[in-house]
Amino acid sequence: MSELLLKIEGITKRFGGLHALSGVGLTINKGEIYGLIGPNGAGKTTLFNVLTGLYQPDEGHFRFDGLDLFRQKPNIVVESGIARTFQNIRLFANMTALENVMVGQHVRTHSGILGAIFHSPKAVKEEQNIHTKATELLAYVGISKHAKELARNLSYGDQRRLEIARALATRPKLLALDEPAAGMNPKETDDLKKLMEKIRNDGVTILLIEHDVKLMMDLCDRIAVLDYGKKIAEGIPDIVKNDPRVIEAYLGVAPE
Repeated sequence: MSELLLKIEGITKRFGGLHALSGVGLTINKGEIYGLIGPNGAGKTTLFNVLTGLYQPDEGHFRFDGLDLFRQKPNIVVESGIARTFQNIRLFANMTALENVMVGQHVRTHSGILGAIFHSPKAVKEEQNIHTKATELLAYVGISKHAKELARNLSYGDQRRLEIARALATRPKLLALDEPAAGMNPKETDDLKKLMEKIRNDGVTILLIEHDVKLMMDLCDRIAVLDYGKKIAEGIPDIVKNDPRVIEAYLGVAPE
């Protein structure tokens, strides 16, 4: 029997008179790659923002690995084991790739500000470990040769990989990826697919938003579909792609 990791129930988010999310619920099991698809404006990124504490929901609640994270701040969400990337790349452009990943690890440090200022043995040892782990993560995502390059000078595909490495540096149980394949060519997309499979096989559950429907159907164990802020379908890819409501949402007409 699958072990539940995340349960979302009745999430509603309004912006004035606009219902960006209306009573959305879903469950994600440990070890899954769970996909979230839907037309532009369907509410996918809004759900990510609610889940990670950037937006406060108007209704509903969710539990993550037994913890109630409803309306928690982003830092608490990260510390609890949820990490994310963004639709628009958000790296520290003037820091090196290595430094970007090292920053991601500081959510797990324990030596404190005074230890860092006075270079206590504990702080020095911790910083050495952070450097080592960051180097390992760059190799893990396939960009170790760019460790000393500024993030802004990396190719688009490598910047995406760097974002994933930085998110992994927080040691997440759930990795939420918002359109990681956007703008990639077929070779880059295939390489990204292999990386996501490796991450899942190494024990990290993945929640994925992506407009590349073929990638989602090939990669995901289960998929939920949002349309106008409501969940209209959920299930294994073969069932979801043949659902009349999904076809209508994407094509604008119901199948005959």
